[in-house]
Amino acid sequence: MRSPSNGRPPSTGGGAAPAPAPAPAPDDDFAFYYSFLQDAAADAPSSPLALDDPTAGVPAAAAGAMTNGRRRKPRGPDGGDGEGAGAAAAEKKGGKKRSIARILTSLVALEAEEHADRAGAADASRRELALLESNADTRSHAMMDYYAKMEGSFDAAADADAAARSKRSRLAASAATAAVVSADDSAAASASGASPTRAVVAAGHHQRRLWVKDRSRDWWDKCSSPDYPEEDFRRAFRMGRETFDMICDALGSAVAKEDTMLRAAIPVRQRVAVCIWRLATGEPLRLVSKRFGLGISTCHKLVLEVCAAIKTVLMPRFLQWPDESAAARFKEGFERSSGVPGVIGAMYTTHIPIIAPKISVAAYFNRRHTERNQKTSYSITLQGVVGPDGAFTDVCIGWPGSMPDDQVLEKSMLHQRAAAGMMRDSWLVGGASYPLMDWVLVPYTHPNLTWTQHAFNEKVGELRRVAVEAFARLKARWACLQKRTEVKLQDLPVVLGACCVLHNICELRGEEVDPAIRCELVDDETTPENPVRSEAAKLARDGIAHNLLHRGFAGTTFF
Repeated sequence: MRSPSNGRPPSTGGGAAPAPAPAPAPDDDFAFYYSFLQDAAADAPSSPLALDDPTAGVPAAAAGAMTNGRRRKPRGPDGGDGEGAGAAAAEKKGGKKRSIARILTSLVALEAEEHADRAGAADASRRELALLESNADTRSHAMMDYYAKMEGSFDAAADADAAARSKRSRLAASAATAAVVSADDSAAASASGASPTRAVVAAGHHQRRLWVKDRSRDWWDKCSSPDYPEEDFRRAFRMGRETFDMICDALGSAVAKEDTMLRAAIPVRQRVAVCIWRLATGEPLRLVSKRFGLGISTCHKLVLEVCAAIKTVLMPRFLQWPDESAAARFKEGFERSSGVPGVIGAMYTTHIPIIAPKISVAAYFNRRHTERNQKTSYSITLQGVVGPDGAFTDVCIGWPGSMPDDQVLEKSMLHQRAAAGMMRDSWLVGGASYPLMDWVLVPYTHPNLTWTQHAFNEKVGELRRVAVEAFARLKARWACLQKRTEVKLQDLPVVLGACCVLHNICELRGEEVDPAIRCELVDDETTPENPVRSEAAKLARDGIAHNLLHRGFAGTTFF
């Protein structure tokens, strides 16, 4: 007998209960629990007796054994005690089934609630994802609109700029045409006797004003005039007019600029004059600007451009190491004047004052100049080799002022040239600040010198004086080397190289230095830590000193 679908137990009355209607099909989630309840109802006894009689379904012998010794209580005709016990047992069993049904129903409800929660969370996640996608699409569309507007504004600005340039070009062409027509009208008016100004006004043409500050160029116009005295020109530019013209012709293609529709280019002669005047006088750029009628930044730019052109164009022609024929002439000239054989040049190192740099300040600090002048001094070194004619044959520029002369020599290209064997059978004469090497001849520096050594030092001093006087003329010609300049540290080697090249041009062309501007060199020499670095050179120096004394070249001025 199956239990009804509401989960209640069957009735325990005397008669059999009618069969219930078929239950509706359960959901898949609690199909198992529903089948279990139906099976439990089918397995239950169909009569109250079966539930009450303990001997039901038991064999007779076993039943007799069970009732042996105990008299069974008689039942009444109305089923008194027997029916009451059966009803109680059936009610107890029905209560257990109802408890199980309630537990299973609660589990099914909890499971359904869990499924509902999961479905709600999934729906919430889908809604949140849809919202994020919608926001991303909105932002993307907004950014695309912004970029489109920006691109449109840039295009509009570019179109406006192009239109403005076209308009300026048309105005410039109109101004040029007006100038030409005005000139023609002026010429026609002059031929007819009318006033040129009136002709221009009648034609309705006006010259365009340019955004250029008016500056006086009277001084330069007077200097560039052929009537300007030669001595005054030489005093101003440290060279004659012919030498100046030669330099302008050589640099013409390197420094020349083309005219534009807005302004005329600065002539080559004026460009070169600005650079040479700046190097010769060392004037501040504001004074150079007033003198030549140009802007301050323009003057600074012209100085650097012309110096770079001098280094590129003129240095290979006027500052180079002597070849074999020139070296032979140098050796002959030095030996004829001093008696020392094999000398091809005199070497000297000077210091150029600079403004304290922003980096590596300690490296450029010049302790010797600071102690002597009682003023903080910074400098860079300029090492040069001078021939018998007073012109430089090799320069090394730019090493910090704290380095001694022997270290500067070791880092120069001259030392590399000697290491490659290009100084064989040749001497460079230097002071006591250089070490004695196979190609560097220096005086004796130890105490208690002999007569021969004193005589040798005197001749070496005469040779070295050639280099000292050449450096003195260099600094006298170009006063910018005597004081701290406004040139940056990275541009200073180019400027110093241009000064050396211009010095060579003046020396080779016989340009004299005005005695009024002569300069005395003050460079403190230091003795190297290792003054003798070659025993062969030491023996060679002793032989040269001995020959000078016995050949009559050694003087006695040291007495």
